[in-house]
Amino acid sequence: MKNKKFALAVLLLGLCAPFGAPFVAPAPAQEAPKSTEAPKSTEAPPAPAALPEWAYPRLPPLAVFDAVVQKQMPGSSKRFTQAQIEDDFAPPDWYPEEHPPMPEVVAHGRPPAVRACMKCHLASGDGHPESSSIAGLPPAYFVRQLEAFKNGTRGNPRAGSMIPIAKAINAEEAQAAAAYFAALKPTVWITVVETATVPKSFIGQGAMRFPLPGNETEPIGNRVIELPRDVERAESRDAHSGFIANVPPGSIERGRVLVTSGGGKTLACAACHGAALRGEKDVPSIAGRAPQYVFRQLNDIKDGRRKGSDVEPMRPVVANLGAEDMIAIAAYLASRPQ
Repeated sequence: MKNKKFALAVLLLGLCAPFGAPFVAPAPAQEAPKSTEAPKSTEAPPAPAALPEWAYPRLPPLAVFDAVVQKQMPGSSKRFTQAQIEDDFAPPDWYPEEHPPMPEVVAHGRPPAVRACMKCHLASGDGHPESSSIAGLPPAYFVRQLEAFKNGTRGNPRAGSMIPIAKAINAEEAQAAAAYFAALKPTVWITVVETATVPKSFIGQGAMRFPLPGNETEPIGNRVIELPRDVERAESRDAHSGFIANVPPGSIERGRVLVTSGGGKTLACAACHGAALRGEKDVPSIAGRAPQYVFRQLNDIKDGRRKGSDVEPMRPVVANLGAEDMIAIAAYLASRPQ
């Protein structure tokens, strides 16, 4: 099929922290004029279900950050206060010797609307669960996603930060950012753990999830709970400290069946992303990506929050997937080597 190349290619490119505007259902389709062309489907996406809080974390009220205490991360000679760490236009680069020179748009952005890319996605491009990894993305795909945010075809509830950036960024900046992140190799950032119980947690600054004090636990239910390996290092946006993705028992094997064969419900991912799921040409890798983010994209496409020509081939792919299926697919993909 000609469109197979894009069937799962639309999953990636990160979203930053603030919660966007609620989805507005499209108006009922008008009767199409007569045409000699083959009729196109006018079927509207299904009405979206309530968004699961674990996958769509809301940004808490902005805190007042400490501007006195200097923090230092293991292996880094740099020191920053939490106020400096939270600066949208000068976020910390803890390990500048580990990456190529950063374009200005990645390191500092351009006030007032274009925030530094590394604020949410880190200098390494690995990102956090509430945003995403963008390291190694094909430049053409990267730029297309910025355009999608700009023109409204990517307007899901987690796009509240990316939309103004995409509208304000210029072509030169977009190309520079795309080239920088494309040159980076994704790191082993996420460990997937199947478990029936997880630490009780809360949504902190940056819409990142942290464990509550006290070591209390609760059933995981039908959720993915991603928690930092080290709370302080995650709060400090340390690119050396990754995350543990807790998923329901049995998710990885169930996801393996769906991803590799379709399981009678969908298409095998390798048809577009290659046998190793690491992408081909301008089709991005989907191996090792944050499962919370992957679930969100599948769910948004199914509910009609993501649209446009690139997304159309995905609608039949996700049409028969339930929440448990999407969690399983996301868990399996996250467990694969990048």
